[in-house]
Amino acid sequence: MDEPRTLYRKIWDAHVVETMADGRCLLAVDRHLLHDGVAMYAFEALAAKGLAVRRPDLTLAVADHVVPTGPRDRPLAYEDDDARRMIRDIAAGCAAAGITAHLVGDPRQGIVHVVGPEQGFILPGTLAVCGDSHTSTYGAFGAYAFGIGITEVGHVLATQTIKQQRSRAMRVTFQGPRARGTTAKDMALFLMRSIGVAGGTGHVIEYQGSAVEAMSMEERMTLCNMTIEVGARAGLVAPDETTLSYLRGRPMAPAGADWDAAVAAWRGLRSDPDAAFDRDVTLDVTDLAPHVTWGTNPGQAAPVTAEVPDPAAAASEAEAAAIARALDYMGLRAGQPLRDVAIDHVFIGSCTNGRIEDLRSAVEVIRNRRVAPGVTAWVVPGSGAVKAQAEREGLDEFFRAAGFDWREPGCSMCLAMNGERLRPGQRSASTSNRNFEGRQGAGARTHLMSPAMAAAAAVTGRLTDVRDLL
Repeated sequence: MDEPRTLYRKIWDAHVVETMADGRCLLAVDRHLLHDGVAMYAFEALAAKGLAVRRPDLTLAVADHVVPTGPRDRPLAYEDDDARRMIRDIAAGCAAAGITAHLVGDPRQGIVHVVGPEQGFILPGTLAVCGDSHTSTYGAFGAYAFGIGITEVGHVLATQTIKQQRSRAMRVTFQGPRARGTTAKDMALFLMRSIGVAGGTGHVIEYQGSAVEAMSMEERMTLCNMTIEVGARAGLVAPDETTLSYLRGRPMAPAGADWDAAVAAWRGLRSDPDAAFDRDVTLDVTDLAPHVTWGTNPGQAAPVTAEVPDPAAAASEAEAAAIARALDYMGLRAGQPLRDVAIDHVFIGSCTNGRIEDLRSAVEVIRNRRVAPGVTAWVVPGSGAVKAQAEREGLDEFFRAAGFDWREPGCSMCLAMNGERLRPGQRSASTSNRNFEGRQGAGARTHLMSPAMAAAAAVTGRLTDVRDLL
């Protein structure tokens, strides 16, 4: 093709198997990730139709959503029989199909969106799917990655293909140097505040600009992870030397001559200079302050230096009603300084911010400090590999000394599983990706922020500008 193309269009075109009469395309799937929350339903569907897994070598399975994160030296405290059955069924189904699975007891077990990249299973230019909305995380590697439903999970297992309608292309450019204390999480919340939680609907976003180029791979994963929260189908960052450095030597990445051939192909994976995007958004992060959410969706965010918004100042009646409802649920009042909001619980973890760099940034804040009286603080590493690395570096000792609970890998309080939830009315400083009503427990109030900001909240007992502690 002679016409300039976006990175998204290049990956899409390379994976089209067939264009159907209704305009959708049948796409080849390179990488499929399977987790305990969907596996048993997909395996049951295949068994009912007498179908086998077509390419077990292209699927990687983990246990994460329903795994308790308490001590592993005693029987796991599953909340109900359904959770226990999910773990049993993913183990049995993967063993029967020949699918590689990192389950409880395996040192590689962890959250699917942490495990896939750290094992080198996600590669540039691939099409990757998983039965979880935050599959967009993998776009950090220049992969077209998106979440799929349970029925689609079964379809991918049986055919290694998926039917999709092509999305529009959107470019988000982050300009300027990022100040100390401001993170990828802050950039993501800034984007959501700027364009709204529906601002990316119908699009695949490609992130560009000097601030993105300067990011580590873990920061890029955080940014792409949150892409789904603006309604977009997926997020992408073109692969570069940072990408190659991260992937080189990973257990499931190419090696030797295969690595050299792959790198030669990956270097061409970027949007053409004259490629047309359907929408362009440019944001300057030079003076960006750390952000926190005050409401009940990730777009209801503000700099921590700001005040709780007033519904009376809203641009429309609908917006005023949304703000009023959020403040009522969150137990906040208009004009209240965000830095005056006291918290009960801190959760550092999740597929958004449960990686080694996230834990290091939190330790930088808590070193020689203690968790404030009345605050419960948890650290849940994103995977067994992250936990082991943190322990080799002695990060766990700093967390324990500060009064944090150092836990085992899993999704945990991000989605309130196995009793790992807040009580009604409790307020959380959380590094997860969603602050919907009830997300961390019925009646729980969640404020999203970076790991460093969550650590600052832990030691002060309130929402705090981490820059005051660095």
